[in-house]
Amino acid sequence: MGEMTVLITGAGGFIGRATVAEARRRGLAVRAVIRGSRPVDWERDPEITLVRADLSEPGAEVVLREAAVGVGAVLHCAAHLGADPRRHATDTVEATERLLAALDPDAPPRIVLVSTIAVYRTSALDPGADVTESTALDDGSAPRDAYVGAKLAQEQLCRSHATASGSELWLLRPGIVFGAARLWNAHLGIKAGPVLIGCGSGGELPLVHVDRVAEALVSAALTPTPEPGALNLLDDDRPDRERFLRALERQTGWPRLVLPLPFAIWQAVSGTLSPIESRLPGLLRGPALKARLMPLSYPNDQLRKRLKPRAQPRFEQLLARAVREGAA
Repeated sequence: MGEMTVLITGAGGFIGRATVAEARRRGLAVRAVIRGSRPVDWERDPEITLVRADLSEPGAEVVLREAAVGVGAVLHCAAHLGADPRRHATDTVEATERLLAALDPDAPPRIVLVSTIAVYRTSALDPGADVTESTALDDGSAPRDAYVGAKLAQEQLCRSHATASGSELWLLRPGIVFGAARLWNAHLGIKAGPVLIGCGSGGELPLVHVDRVAEALVSAALTPTPEPGALNLLDDDRPDRERFLRALERQTGWPRLVLPLPFAIWQAVSGTLSPIESRLPGLLRGPALKARLMPLSYPNDQLRKRLKPRAQPRFEQLLARAVREGAA
């Protein structure tokens, strides 16, 4: 597509900022949609145009419509990551509706959506199974939590828009995104001060460094796809929980103690507590437990085949870098 301008929503967030940096590294002009203040490192770059808009607010499509004129691709990173169902409705679902309504139907840009690997119905899998792009999706009418429901709705909105407008669509589903100041994840277990109550060994953590996510988003913006292309975004070197925790303890001193419980025990506890499941933390609810702690594998064959990402360092090197950058 030659030189391109891209519109990036959620550009001030963890994934968004990395994506802006990757787009500029590859020579693309950026229109960066943010709600807060401009990051200092953008101030000296005339190819980053600031677009102030809160996609959760009615009327945001007016600003977005102007910002989207002439862009070759929209990289949609904006979404709610917490547990508030109302925020998922406004910041993820309604925000996506406003963005799509703002795009020119006569010259539709390519759309690259940041979804999540959590959309898969892992509750139907057995321990040791592979989670791939062919794995069945969760039930959008009864998702395991508000986050998964919002991301499924977001994907469907983008599919419907692509069908109606003829725009190209990439659905990119990152695993657990880590990087500077973002090392913890709920797939490890339950924190109790210096102690971690975790799962026994087995399976992979579906990790992906934030720089690989950004690289994949920009590559997708530059890569034609004849039909909605769903890809799982994962690192090449995916440690199990035991290896992850050894590396984390060496780098940070935490956890001081790990109490590993076999997955079968986690399941038994969850089953015993099922009558009060609605009042339990997410990790003790059956579907969430299977999604987070069940030993599974997460191959990234399709990512490497279709977007050909750069070779990565080993996991321990990526983690050490994340710790250094988080402390800087």
